[in-house]
Parts: sequence; structure tokens; C-alpha cells
Amino acid sequence: MVSPKVIREDILRMIHSAGSGHPGGSLSLVEILIHLYWKEMRIDPDNPQWEDRDRLVLSKGHGAPALYSILARKGFFSTDKLETLRRFGSGLEGHPHMQSLPGLDCSTGSLGQGLGIAAGLALGLTIRKSRARVFCILGDGELQEGSIWESAMSIPALKQTNLIAIVDRNHVQLDDAVDKIMPLEPLAGKWKAFGWTVATCDGHDREDIEKAFSTVTDKPLVIIAETVKGKGVSFMENQALWHGKAPDKEQLRKALEELE
Repeated sequence: MVSPKVIREDILRMIHSAGSGHPGGSLSLVEILIHLYWKEMRIDPDNPQWEDRDRLVLSKGHGAPALYSILARKGFFSTDKLETLRRFGSGLEGHPHMQSLPGLDCSTGSLGQGLGIAAGLALGLTIRKSRARVFCILGDGELQEGSIWESAMSIPALKQTNLIAIVDRNHVQLDDAVDKIMPLEPLAGKWKAFGWTVATCDGHDREDIEKAFSTVTDKPLVIIAETVKGKGVSFMENQALWHGKAPDKEQLRKALEELE
């Protein structure tokens, strides 16, 4: 299993090299993605289009650097490609584009759309009688989009138990703290009212993450993962400034030193 430190180093180097990107919400995703790709999802890097693979929809598409690092470290493509983030002609676009890179199941970037797409994928798999599952990662700021709650209402109605939603609850969005812009609490209560089973976890604790994914339920499951925006780099943690800003050379040096 890959080390979270390695993924965080990849993220920082990629975004620094590109001169743009979203470090804060990528760094908060690391342990969640490691769990999914090394312990939870049925996938085959040698056969990315395997029909019965589990699917991932990264609805918060700005977290793409974390996903790209995970896919490379899992063997979907060479780690040499990571340095081409956001370059013209590179498959590592600023937000995931499924036709540009192996291992991507959905193109995302416009917030609020991913859960509906995941619901469609899950319904298609059910019709095909496939045992594959769909995982959808949502940002907490993204939950301010009404389309999320339309999907959240329809998924339990259709009994789509082959879909698991994960909320990256890092409490910070582009401009400020999420709850200063549009409060979400009681967040767990909202999901329960829509017919979901809710599990919560520390999104940086591997054992706690695994326990949440092991929740037994006959309803769709949503995992609210409490995370830290910019996790691992003190001057980025919980700072809206680092939602979409690339570190310069000196900031990169300091960040990598901290990760060591």
C-alpha cells in the first residue's frame, strides 16, 4: 500500500510544476483514496475498462491531483506523467477527463453533478445485473448545490444500495469556511432524512475509514469523512487561500520538509 506522504509529495510537486491547481482539497482526500484503491474497490490497472470493475466518480473534480497520483501509484500509467499536470496535450487535465487518461470513469468539474452521474452508473450496473459498485466523492461546499439533494432523494427511492457516497468534510471552500457561506448542519440528519444510512469517520485515520466502509445496511450509504483542508502542510491547513493556489519554489521546499 502506498504511503500518504508519497501521495502528498506528488500533489505538491505536480501543482508547483503546473503553476496552478488545487492543493487544499487534494491533500484532504489522500487517505480516503488510498483506502478505496488499495482495500475497497475491485479494479484492474491492466484492464481499466473491465466491465465489472467498481467505478469512482470524483464529483469534486478539482481534487484531481490526488486522484492522478493514486492512479499512477496503482499502476494505471507511469508516474513520469505526473509532472505533466495541466500541460497542453497532457491527459492530466485540471479536472478529470475520462477520455484522456486510463482509470477515469467520469469527467467532472462542474460541482453538483457527480452524485447524479453516479446514480445513473449504479442504475445501469443494476440493470446489467453486475455486482460492481459506484463510489462518489463529494466536497462539503459542493453540498450547497440543489442538484445534490435531488439525487440524494432519488437514490434511496430507487433502492440503489450499490452506490456509496463519501463527503470530504474539510469545512473550507473557495472563499471561506463552508459554514460561514452556507451552513450545512445538521449534515448527518439531512442525509438520514433523505433515506440514507450515515457513517462518520476521521478521514485521515485508516482504521476509522475502514470501519465506516464496513457499515452494514440495506440502504444507500453515505460516509461523512471529517478531514483537514491542506492536510500535512501547516501553512495550508484550514486556509481558504490554498483552495486553488500553487506553491512557489520556497513554499514547496517548506511543505516537503514538513512532510518528511
